[in-house]
Amino acid sequence: MLTQTTTRVLEPSDLGAALAVLESEPVENAFVTSRVQVAGLDPWRLGGEMWGWYTEGRLRSLCYSGANLVPVCVTPEAVRAFADRARRTGRRCSSIVGPAGPTAQLWRLLEPHWGPARDIRAHQPLMVTETTAPDIEPDPLVRRIRKDEMEVIMPACVAMFTEEVGVSPMAGDGGLLYQARVAELVGSGRSFARIDGDRVVFKAEIGAATTQACQIQGVWVDPEYRGRGLSETGMAAVLRYALADVAPVVSLYVNDYNTPARAAYRRVGFREVGAFMSILF
Repeated sequence: MLTQTTTRVLEPSDLGAALAVLESEPVENAFVTSRVQVAGLDPWRLGGEMWGWYTEGRLRSLCYSGANLVPVCVTPEAVRAFADRARRTGRRCSSIVGPAGPTAQLWRLLEPHWGPARDIRAHQPLMVTETTAPDIEPDPLVRRIRKDEMEVIMPACVAMFTEEVGVSPMAGDGGLLYQARVAELVGSGRSFARIDGDRVVFKAEIGAATTQACQIQGVWVDPEYRGRGLSETGMAAVLRYALADVAPVVSLYVNDYNTPARAAYRRVGFREVGAFMSILF
């Protein structure tokens, strides 16, 4: 019997209730929802635990605890409960990421125990669109990456990750997990690029996909090709694929200090609807 408020690790039998929480905010929760829809709640398949916070016997909030710690639809009381569980289990994640307000509260409670962080991105605008911009012509050379092009796309993925996160994804396990993730996106038809000769000059992926919303990630332009508008025409091409083949709403989040990227995304048709926060370890 559940107490008035309690937290516990969810089980496969809790899938319906968990999806109901996740689908209440389809854009904010696209990352976690996409994982749960594919893997369910079994920790081995999910790649982590899903914690649930209950009040009056009803599941109200979630927190995904895997490579990332992600609060989902949390109240201040749920944040405190999840922070207490995270303190007791110890840090097993490489980042905390989620809606800015709850994530900031979670970090305030965890920082004395887990800090210091390697980097904090306190305000990352969340942007969405349901349409393509009529005045931006999609780059006709941007296309899906084939499975036999892993060796072509991988260096660009590593360069993007290193530039964005500040560490190479090839460290630690030699890049095995990262290569597997890239291969997963390529295999599912969610990796896109413009390749000139044997050189990737633009790339992006649809990193999370549900029937309600998807999220673009990993946008990168070869440094020698920047300033030519490739990010706009390339994003327009990826956006066209996403809206036609994946979901009716497309989202992304971007660092607030990346003024050129934010301007480019606005020109392609995105608008800001909220903010995320990331704490990197």
